[in-house]
Amino acid sequence: MDTEKLIEEAYEAKKYSYAPYSGFHVGAALLTAGGKIYRGCNIENAAYSPTNCGERTAFFKAISEGEREFRAIAIVGDKEEYLSPCGVCRQVMTEFCNPKEFQVIMAKNHSDYRICLLEELFPKAFSQENL
Repeated sequence: MDTEKLIEEAYEAKKYSYAPYSGFHVGAALLTAGGKIYRGCNIENAAYSPTNCGERTAFFKAISEGEREFRAIAIVGDKEEYLSPCGVCRQVMTEFCNPKEFQVIMAKNHSDYRICLLEELFPKAFSQENL
């Protein structure tokens, strides 16, 4: 996996963010098992609850096109800090990814990033095994 390429794709996705209320733009790039990349950005709404995070936008685009196996996601924001996915995004990731293998790349910038496994970010997650 080319981590820097995935981060660059996340920055490209961030350009399309719709964030007129928070002013905080997020981009995500999701890598499938087959090597395809799906971009996502946050899309806000005046009613707030219909707002969608960049990570979920990327997942929903990929899933709606038949993808079901994923390797990694890169996440970037407006500030130079490691941007961690929210709880709802972590739950969506858990639905479609192996937490012991799926990598979450949180980038401060193009060259400074951290990689965590989903299992580290969301231990004891509720999953299909709990049903």
